[in-house]
Amino acid sequence: MSSSQQKATHLLKETTQTLPETKPSEAEKQQQRLVLIESALYVAGRPLDLKTLASVSKTRSKDLIKQLARTLRQEYASRNTCLEILELEDSRFVMQLKPKYSSRVQRLALRPLLTTGPLKTLSYIAYRQPVSQKHVIDVRGHHAYTHLKQMEELGLIKREHAGRTKTLRTTPFFADYFGLSHDLRGMKRQLKRIGFDEPTSRGTGE
Repeated sequence: MSSSQQKATHLLKETTQTLPETKPSEAEKQQQRLVLIESALYVAGRPLDLKTLASVSKTRSKDLIKQLARTLRQEYASRNTCLEILELEDSRFVMQLKPKYSSRVQRLALRPLLTTGPLKTLSYIAYRQPVSQKHVIDVRGHHAYTHLKQMEELGLIKREHAGRTKTLRTTPFFADYFGLSHDLRGMKRQLKRIGFDEPTSRGTGE
C-alpha cells in the first residue's frame, strides 16, 4: 500500500470514529416495541398482562403498552390471516388461532396439558377453592395425590400449609392458560359458562 493510500485509509478511520452516533427516532422505538409485543404474544401462547409486556418492551408505561397492544390487535384484525389478538379482562392480551380454523387443525396440536382424570380434579379445585387437600382426596379418591403432584409441577395449583392442614388454590398461570379471569367469582362464572363441569363424586382412577 502506498503512502497516499495509507493516509487516505487513516483519514477514513478518523472520520468514521468522529461521526456522531445516530439514536433511533421515537417512531422507530415504537415500532421496535410493537415487534417485541408481537413476539412475546406469539411465543407465550397464553394471555399476558401489561406488566409482562412492559418488561419485554423495556418500558414502565403500562398505558403505552396498552395503546401499542391495541394497535397491534387492530393491525391483525385488518389482515387476512389465521391469527388474531384479543384483549381480555384485566387488560390482558392473547394471540390465538381464529375459531373458524381451529376445528380443522386441532388434531395436529400437541397432546393436552392434562388428561381427563387430573382435569376433573383440577376443575373441582377451581370450583371449590380454597379447599382442603383432604376434602379433594375424599371426593376424588387416592389417585388424586398423583393428580395434585402433576398439577403442582405444572404450576397450575399451589398448596398452602396452615399447621397440619393443606389448602389448595389455583395459580395465576392456571387462569392465564385457560383464558380465565383472575377474580375468583368471575372465574367460576366463566367455568360454568364454558361447561367446565364440577365433579361431585369420587373418581374411579381416571
